Amino acid sequence: MNYDKQQLNRLKRAEGQIKGIIRMMEEGKDCKDVITQLSATRTALDRTIGLIVARNLEECLRNAKEGEESADYINEAVQLLVKSR
Repeated sequence: MNYDKQQLNRLKRAEGQIKGIIRMMEEGKDCKDVITQLSATRTALDRTIGLIVARNLEECLRNAKEGEESADYINEAVQLLVKSR
């Protein structure tokens, strides 16, 4: 699967958030602020996972050979989403 610039940028942004959280912890910032940033980072990662799974499913369905069950691809995508939680 090819990953586009948008997906990579999302992960780079999350990487920056993680670095910021580490810095906050090292500086002894309030736990509420740290948790808020952790939650935001988790949400960003969850959305990135959803985007990657959706694009992968779209690609699989588009490239499916005649006679292949699309339900198999859909089930696999659902399993990836469940696994990510």
